[in-house]
Amino acid sequence: MAKTRWKGGALLSPVPAVLISCGSMEKSNLITVAWTGIVCTQPPKLYISVRPERYSYKLIEESKEFCVNLPTAEMARVVDWCGVRSGKDFDKFEYTKLTKAESFSVSCPSVAECPLTLECKVEQIIKLGSHDMFIADIVSVGAEESIIDEKGRLMLEKANLFAYAHGDYFALGKKIGDFGFSVRKKKRGKR
Repeated sequence: MAKTRWKGGALLSPVPAVLISCGSMEKSNLITVAWTGIVCTQPPKLYISVRPERYSYKLIEESKEFCVNLPTAEMARVVDWCGVRSGKDFDKFEYTKLTKAESFSVSCPSVAECPLTLECKVEQIIKLGSHDMFIADIVSVGAEESIIDEKGRLMLEKANLFAYAHGDYFALGKKIGDFGFSVRKKKRGKR
């Protein structure tokens, strides 16, 4: 297939659209972030990239804590709104009617309506340009009981998550495989 060359740009897609909760239970904020991902398995670490002029930036910089809340597809409108409005102008929890929940290991609230929350403590801030990267340890995970099966396995397919791709939101589709399925030996049929 023929390709057209473009200059380098932020076109990695899809990426998760997550709600970052930060601050304290008394003075909290929500910010939508798509620049996020896992950077290490052991110890578990992730990053979020935030513009220094954002209201949440100072809250995270001061407390060195935040929660990554994975919202459902039904929450896309709220997630988008939290990304285009500033916490300087709105109490986003109050305006969106999202519920502040006590976190297990950090002082900032998590979002009760999100089926999965990764509680994080900042280890390093790297200044990159338009955004600064907060690299953080994942110190605790809160998972809604409805997405855990009877064997204790996390079933994210039941969480109805969504993704962001170049300015658009997409509900995640059907499962097409699992890790290692391309090399797994097929089970023999019973005789």
